[in-house]
Amino acid sequence: MATLFNKFQQAVGVLAKSTTFAKNPRQLQFEADVNKLFMYTSYNRLGREAEETDAEEIIEMAGKATLSEQQKQVQENIHYQVEKFCSLMDGILLPDVRRNESGSQSTSPRPPRRSGLTFAIGSNNAFPHADQPLVPETKPLKLADVSQRLMDQMGYTLEIKPSVIPHKDAGQGCFIKGEADVGTVLAFYPGVIYSPAFYRYIPGYPKVDSQNSYLITRYDGTVINAQPWGLGGESREAWNGSYTPAVKTNTKTAENGSDRLWKALSKPLEGSGKGKEVLERRNPLAFGHLANHPAKEMTPNVMICPYDFPLMAKDLRPYIPNISFGDSGEIKMKRFGSFWFKTGSKDGLEAPVLKTLVLVATRSLCNEELLLNYRLSNSKRRPDWYTPVNEEEDRRRWS
Repeated sequence: MATLFNKFQQAVGVLAKSTTFAKNPRQLQFEADVNKLFMYTSYNRLGREAEETDAEEIIEMAGKATLSEQQKQVQENIHYQVEKFCSLMDGILLPDVRRNESGSQSTSPRPPRRSGLTFAIGSNNAFPHADQPLVPETKPLKLADVSQRLMDQMGYTLEIKPSVIPHKDAGQGCFIKGEADVGTVLAFYPGVIYSPAFYRYIPGYPKVDSQNSYLITRYDGTVINAQPWGLGGESREAWNGSYTPAVKTNTKTAENGSDRLWKALSKPLEGSGKGKEVLERRNPLAFGHLANHPAKEMTPNVMICPYDFPLMAKDLRPYIPNISFGDSGEIKMKRFGSFWFKTGSKDGLEAPVLKTLVLVATRSLCNEELLLNYRLSNSKRRPDWYTPVNEEEDRRRWS
């Protein structure tokens, strides 16, 4: 596997020297990332029977396939893994269904007699509010129990414990418990999704990151705020991502004319903008927001992968730990300086998706902390603990 990893890294290095995108560094970095994901996830999909010759063939394919073809294949590879994960979670959490003598389905063991409505939505939701979605009944398992059962069936799960990063701000870290191959989807990045059309609703706007370190941005400008998700929960529930962030004020700073203009334009908008979705809060992989940046002399072992979850896959929806703020997928935006403006609506012909992120393994992992290159922008003062993994990549990403 070490040889395979080196081959993939060399193949990506060749792309990075291409003159095709020399005048567009951001596009170059985007294509390099897609190239990596194409190779890692394609190799993973072949399974443990894959050989080195398969890796060489994938590298050759990566050199010939167009960017759009690679993106499509990455999405298919990720969705293939997500489907398997969701199927296992269904087996762990949904009530057992067996055939009785008449050939119809019944749950086992048989619960006390209840009305059809109560059975459909669970005992805790027998009389929901008008705006409360129906929550199907699931087994009364705790998150720790679900996590252990997933580990037994899938070979790995995640656990949160003190980080091995040697600095005081590292705090808790996200660890893989068990083993996973290169290209494996290890974690979802949970939380509330904001398209550029709804940036002004992000708590703390415009300085959204001053009190929130759980924000992440996709190349397409989509922002995910994981702060509301926290550490998940102990049930399947209707969730809208509501939370009240702490607000700090600075009364010592003098305000000039441009400051007042900025403040007027940048005032966060009020309004929930969020519908409620029935989500499984006991998701053992919904901890991507707790992956730490590697310290000096350490190497990242996971990378970010955009995943456009098809909303038509309703059976899988409870296990995707995200909700959109507003109708994020239906508004076109145009950037002017630091601001985004609406320019119209989409024609609605595209299948609706949820623009999420997952973390993918860049090598084989076994009982270790997940380390993610944060690629912080060099246009702002970076934290003292931040050691760039690759300054050139950071510059290209935010150029």
